[in-house]
Amino acid sequence: MVPPPAAASTPAAPAVSVGIANLPNQRHKIVSRKGANFTVMVVGESGLGKTTFINTLFTTLMREYKRPEMRFARQLDRTVSIDVVRADIEEKGFNVRLSVVDTPGFGDYANNSDCWVPIIEFLDEQHREKLTTESRRDRRQFDDLRVHVCLYFIQPTGHTLKPLDIEVMKHLCTRVNLIPVIAKADTITTAEMQAFKDRIRDCIETHGISVYSPVPHSDDEETTRRNNAILSAMPFSIIASENDVVVNGQTVRGRQYIWGVAEVENEKHCDFKKLRNLLIRTHMHDLIQTTHDTHYESFRVNKLTSEGRSDDDPVISARRNFESKMKEEEEALRKRFTEQVRQEENRFRQWEQKLMSERDRLNEDLDKQHSLVKQLEEELEEIIAARKR
Repeated sequence: MVPPPAAASTPAAPAVSVGIANLPNQRHKIVSRKGANFTVMVVGESGLGKTTFINTLFTTLMREYKRPEMRFARQLDRTVSIDVVRADIEEKGFNVRLSVVDTPGFGDYANNSDCWVPIIEFLDEQHREKLTTESRRDRRQFDDLRVHVCLYFIQPTGHTLKPLDIEVMKHLCTRVNLIPVIAKADTITTAEMQAFKDRIRDCIETHGISVYSPVPHSDDEETTRRNNAILSAMPFSIIASENDVVVNGQTVRGRQYIWGVAEVENEKHCDFKKLRNLLIRTHMHDLIQTTHDTHYESFRVNKLTSEGRSDDDPVISARRNFESKMKEEEEALRKRFTEQVRQEENRFRQWEQKLMSERDRLNEDLDKQHSLVKQLEEELEEIIAARKR
């Protein structure tokens, strides 16, 4: 007797909601409670407005200004120092532990050979501290100062990148998310700025410098449009100012000149708004994630390889497989949550459209009834007038 064929096993769909869809909300609560670390490094010559930009970006006095007579007081030392300023910024209950890393002395000398070495050593040291911490028994006590984004300030010469810029950016791009910015965009015309940007892009491509770029294509049309706008604006031209000026009756941040006002947040004047959105509002998480998944992992692999070690250790391999699986599951949940939100939005739009159509129909019926009542009133008036005659 031939046994009947076994039925194909299919995943059983729950008849009622069991609460799995609440996982993104739980994740949101955990992240909101823990907050985040975000470290920004600014690199560039003195006088390019790095301090003003940082203060303008976070709308607070993050760094004190140097006195003009003290700006080049370190010329005789010929050393590049690393200054770290920290602050806790809270907005709508979410706390960010912000660290700003400045590099005073960079590019301020006649001979700038190896002036980038202290910066590179600082970046590598933070990755080294993270790698050492992962081998400890207690990994909770770790002061994470890994730089998530480096803003490289370029002089607005209108020509192209200097040899120093090219050399430094080559070293930086392999260790940190690098974003080039053109300082003091209000010192050259719009046409000159566009030509300057084109030459910088060509120079970056020619020398194989890798700069941070968001993914140009996404499932969300709005995200795709925003990312393409960011890519088209890079390198960002910025204007920074902490002064308020009045333009057409409105108070805005900007710089007052005889010929008019250069507004900080006016996209016709500069790319400050796009850069702020990239750093804070739209891609902060991606910058943090890329730092860990790309730059730190690259440093870790190179370090272990140089020491004759690898990831063949079963414990390390199991940990990495588990982390990879968790990331895949998190990404799948994120996509599922996004799809559910999109479906709910579509359902709401359909419901709204249906309500609007029903409203229009009722208004039309009401107008018809008003017209009928008016017609009856006119007929009644004619009958009364006829009786009086």
